[in-house]
Amino acid sequence: MSIRIGIMGYGNLGRGIECAIKQNDDLKLVAVFTRRNPETVKILTEGVSVCAADTVTEWKDKIDVLILCGGSATDLPKQTPEYAKYFNVIDSFDTHARVPEHFANVDASAKAAGKVGIISVGWDPGMFSLNRLYANAILPDGADYTFWGKGVSQGHSDAIRRIEGVKDAKQYTIPVDSALEAVRAGKNPELNTRQKHTRECFVVLEEGADAAKVENEIKTMPNYFADYDTTVHFISEEELKANHSGIPHGGFVIRSGKTGWNLENNHVIEYSLKLDSNPEFTSSVLVAYARAAYRLNKEGMSGCKTVFDIAPAYLSPKSGDEIRAHLL
Repeated sequence: MSIRIGIMGYGNLGRGIECAIKQNDDLKLVAVFTRRNPETVKILTEGVSVCAADTVTEWKDKIDVLILCGGSATDLPKQTPEYAKYFNVIDSFDTHARVPEHFANVDASAKAAGKVGIISVGWDPGMFSLNRLYANAILPDGADYTFWGKGVSQGHSDAIRRIEGVKDAKQYTIPVDSALEAVRAGKNPELNTRQKHTRECFVVLEEGADAAKVENEIKTMPNYFADYDTTVHFISEEELKANHSGIPHGGFVIRSGKTGWNLENNHVIEYSLKLDSNPEFTSSVLVAYARAAYRLNKEGMSGCKTVFDIAPAYLSPKSGDEIRAHLL
């Protein structure tokens, strides 16, 4: 029997999940939920219902895992604990500083309902988080470095779009080359947040909006821009569509460490991603963890989990025998 998937929200991430489900024979899309008028939302999969978001609880017994595609700023802190009362849920919550709070809220809700909620799934947090954990365990005497970009951050772009007076926006995260080179050379530099990345924002204003006010709100936004050197460009809607329509991203997780009785040998572990489509890759990770949530719940598990808590075998549609024969 296929695992029945629901999608909450049909933007870039929702469309990516729909495409990822098509690639996985053990998954089936059964419904898409939207805050827009459902009649105006056209999806790619024939025969699948498009429903108003406020009707989702009516699908309580028809969906095995609900994948949440809202933003981390205001949507997911409310949606994930609420929907965990009715479904196994997955989200891509990416406000690192608020992960403990979000985990606690989802954990209480999911445990009370006997459901599994997996939060902060994607590539960072997500795949990058796993690689940081593995590298720390392997090289305990060392230092971690994470660089993002150059690429579009969906969460940061969404945060800008929620500012009053902003019509549309794209934000690029850009590694500082000199910092990246020093880390790869094993120099173990001490780098603060501002020394590792810059942020570049391209913003389309609503008519009559105060550009100076919007720029100040962006540059002082906690958890997103306040700790970075941030450049804001105000451009036309036409220029944004012509020059910033793609959603590429990527980055590097590096741990530089030492081994030996006198720590005489140096090692560098590096994991990197180069993504044509940030949301489509994130969607592919979410879909794999949806499979894990379903399997864990079938085994009687409940409560909130992160990628750290999920054994890799739960992500694969292959059997244990197949994994050991072909991937071990």
